[in-house]
Amino acid sequence: METVKTKLTGKHLLTLLDFTPTEVAQLLEEAKALKAALKKGEPHTLLAGKSLGMIFENASTRTRVSFEVGMTQLGGHALFLSSRDLQIGRGEPVKDTANVLSRYVDAIMIRTNSHKKVVEFAKHSSVPVINALTDAFHPCQALADALTIMEHKGTLAGKKLVYIGDGNNVAHSLLAVGAKTGMDVTVASPKGYEVDQAIFAKAQEAAMQTGAKLVSTNDPEAAVADADVLYTDVWASMGYEQEQTSRAEALAPYQVNHKLAKGAKDDYLFLHCLPAHRGEEVTADVIDGSHSAIYDQAENRLHVQKAILAALIR
Repeated sequence: METVKTKLTGKHLLTLLDFTPTEVAQLLEEAKALKAALKKGEPHTLLAGKSLGMIFENASTRTRVSFEVGMTQLGGHALFLSSRDLQIGRGEPVKDTANVLSRYVDAIMIRTNSHKKVVEFAKHSSVPVINALTDAFHPCQALADALTIMEHKGTLAGKKLVYIGDGNNVAHSLLAVGAKTGMDVTVASPKGYEVDQAIFAKAQEAAMQTGAKLVSTNDPEAAVADADVLYTDVWASMGYEQEQTSRAEALAPYQVNHKLAKGAKDDYLFLHCLPAHRGEEVTADVIDGSHSAIYDQAENRLHVQKAILAALIR
């Protein structure tokens, strides 16, 4: 099995916009190789003796399990740290926590609502910092999405992914991965819930290198025309739970259902980063139907995160 090129060693993963198209492709190819090795039962203890600090300021199922299991499969050790376990939860400056943890572990993974906090953490960390979710980006999820599309569609370049719903962190990272791989990405959101325009502009600039077409629109029916992939997320992401009622009202016309999906290609792929609320952002017949690849997608979080860890730590 080919090993990860060392040129990414020590690099932070805060957003895929910081990576070149070649580097993104490298991570995806390594994820494919690590997945194949695992399925064959081949040992790939690339990080024996290495440790990962995992900081969680909000709850997670897939992120914690996939990172912890992934680090174990790579021969290393993962340490779970909640806000209750850290002095940062009691007011210790981010600078101090970052500097100290860097002396103990070989990489730090953070899941928090504040992207600014992760940027500050990376500024003061001497080891790689991995964004496992912030209010602005979710890069590990987008890489898993890309790997899933590659497996089902054979390629990313020239394919059309349509995200329907709130222009959130997942939408931002889908725009980024599209820009870096040549995959066209359209985000359809109601007025007032569009993607961040500064992030969209950065993704558009990056897309000039690959030819990816990026679109932000308020029209879900027009957006899904000839889509290869349909994607949605919960209407009230972490940090917005108090807006559940108003968001449900605004996003109701953006539900992914059989009627909307009819506008996509006959062999469209349906993705959702989970957890899902059937009957809200997506109907059960779509998410549990023959087009859905949500469990492949969830599994691929494990494989892409192993590729990230191996690339950045070694």
